[in-house]
Amino acid sequence: MVAVGASSVEQQGTGPTARRMILGTQLRRLRERAEITRAEAGYSIRGSESKISRLELGRVGFKERDVTDLLTMYGVTDPEEREQFLALVKQSNQPGWWHRYNDLMPKWFDDFVGLEEAAARIQAYELQFAPGLMQTEEYARAIASHGRPEAANDDVERMVALRMRRQKVLLNPKAPRLWAVVDESVLHRPIGGRRVLLAQIDQILELTTLPNISLQVVPYRMSGYAAEGAFTLLRFAEPELPNIAYVEHLTGALYLEKSDEIEAYSRALDRLAVDAETPDRSRQMLSKMRSEI
Repeated sequence: MVAVGASSVEQQGTGPTARRMILGTQLRRLRERAEITRAEAGYSIRGSESKISRLELGRVGFKERDVTDLLTMYGVTDPEEREQFLALVKQSNQPGWWHRYNDLMPKWFDDFVGLEEAAARIQAYELQFAPGLMQTEEYARAIASHGRPEAANDDVERMVALRMRRQKVLLNPKAPRLWAVVDESVLHRPIGGRRVLLAQIDQILELTTLPNISLQVVPYRMSGYAAEGAFTLLRFAEPELPNIAYVEHLTGALYLEKSDEIEAYSRALDRLAVDAETPDRSRQMLSKMRSEI
């Protein structure tokens, strides 16, 4: 049996985005085992080769009818195995908790929230702001309101609420390991003013006492060598899920998962870990900065 049972996927705590990707990977393996092309599979469900590609990458939702037809085409006849696939279809189509914020989130960010929640390890490099999963409410509000928190409207408050809700992933029983690297300039940039920055540094100091959270600071003298921009690398415990590098830009984001791409970002993180102060030394820097602000 190629499939991971629907019940086992549920026990692993994966959300709908990850389940969609797992299902797509399993269907791709079945198609390749049956030596069927994407074009042939697409024709069988009244679609196209590109539709099969999107389904196998988990980029779109699944219809039970399409999966039923594909399973038949791929030679999956065992009723129990077929039922596990269809159960996974239902789970993958359930909206995540972030669904109520969809009117505020661009579509390209929707997938990131789901993948972030499913990750076993989150590695982030930031040059401008404190990592999103470590931000205080006031710091996040200053960013969301473009520096005018006093004029924050309902949409801004909901954006802040979304960020605060995302942070709960770090406190779950199966919380991911968060390793963040920040440029020293982040700790001097007075987002929200002195009081807000002080509270943000306090928050980082408190969070980094948790066993699953580490932060390193890249000092000015080493800044800009290992990476030119911010990025996040998501690693998953499920073998069906590829590691993903997430790079955000002004009008969208890139989700990179090819082995050479992941290797490049992994090398950059290795270099950052060497260039940055150690976690203990970084905490000392934070404490010293706090006393000088």
